[in-house]
Amino acid sequence: MAGMSSSPQSKRTSSRLAAIAESATLAVDAKAKALKAAGENVIGFGAGEPDFPTPEHIVEAAVKACRDPKMHRYTPAAGLPELREAIAVKTLRDSGFQTTANQVLVTNGGKHAVFTAFAALCDPGDEVIVPAPYWTTYPEAVTLAGGVPVVVDTTEETGFRVTVEQLEKALTKRTKVLLFVSPDNPSGSVYPPEEVKAIGEWAVSRGIWVITDEIYEHLTYGQHKFTSMPTLVPELANQCVIVNGVAKTYAMTGWRVGWMIGPSDVMKASINFQSHATSNVNNVAQAAALAAVAGDLSAVSMMREAFERRGRTMHRMLNDIPGITCVEPEGAFYCYPNVTGLIGKTFNGKTANNSMELADIILSEVKVAIVPGEAFGTSGYARFSFALGDADLEEGIRRIADLVARS
Repeated sequence: MAGMSSSPQSKRTSSRLAAIAESATLAVDAKAKALKAAGENVIGFGAGEPDFPTPEHIVEAAVKACRDPKMHRYTPAAGLPELREAIAVKTLRDSGFQTTANQVLVTNGGKHAVFTAFAALCDPGDEVIVPAPYWTTYPEAVTLAGGVPVVVDTTEETGFRVTVEQLEKALTKRTKVLLFVSPDNPSGSVYPPEEVKAIGEWAVSRGIWVITDEIYEHLTYGQHKFTSMPTLVPELANQCVIVNGVAKTYAMTGWRVGWMIGPSDVMKASINFQSHATSNVNNVAQAAALAAVAGDLSAVSMMREAFERRGRTMHRMLNDIPGITCVEPEGAFYCYPNVTGLIGKTFNGKTANNSMELADIILSEVKVAIVPGEAFGTSGYARFSFALGDADLEEGIRRIADLVARS
């Protein structure tokens, strides 16, 4: 009977799903919240979500939608027509890229847009170039879609930005897609326009698709500014998919509304896929998203000012801790410090042999939650979100500094 262990009947879950790793960022956030629920005074630097409430006019639009019987029924799988049109208008306004409503698919959050984009483009064995550090979901989404992630490492010396030379070295006959993210999660890097343009022109010359994640487009600091690759390289438009959403810009992480924009044939396939996978996105959330994208950017301006201040504070405080060095965040709301100076050290009898163990020690010893660099493909680093109140931010870093001082 030994052979039965490998039979289809004996497998409890598919190999495809069994191979998926849990989202490290959500796992850290869940662990921190469980400790809080148990009465611990936990400070969480783990989750990537604004700590501000969703703006009131957006909430009111949702309340109104709840009372509208039309919103109690199925709506088109691709999204409410007025929302798709508003997203097209907003994209031209914010990034200079001209598109039409029928090239927009409204998805169940930005994460769903990411997966759908890979599913639309990847056949089994197709390679996707993924610069590291990368958001923990990207490689899993590529693999689920049948693709093969090809990780290209970047360094803090280059500002965690990939170069055309590195992309050229990673190119094979199986390369189908380049994933491009700016502003970046987790590194906080922002590509200058000339680098965005050079990478886009390389993709055109090589016939490579680009999936560009623009979710942090409005969160840039100082002289750093977001630029959209298909705007800078118009000839890329026919081999480019944009993914975005309302989560970060409008403090709407829990509303779960994202979108993807791409060429008509890709969007037709993606809409057909969604029609079977989820049908339409929640109508009330779509009404809220319509109020968000059709409105002005005053709310995000206020949030960006707070994030920039917090980012400067966190950057300074982290660099003051012996054994930690940190590049200044240029966008998004993360610091991504190098913590290799703490690896091998012992804290209250516990030795941190890598950044994952260091994160566990920090959480257990001083009740501060961070995400280890292993989650993003770069051991020896850690991601700190500064999307939390100033007082908690400073207290959390002080706790880590005190722990290090005692080691």
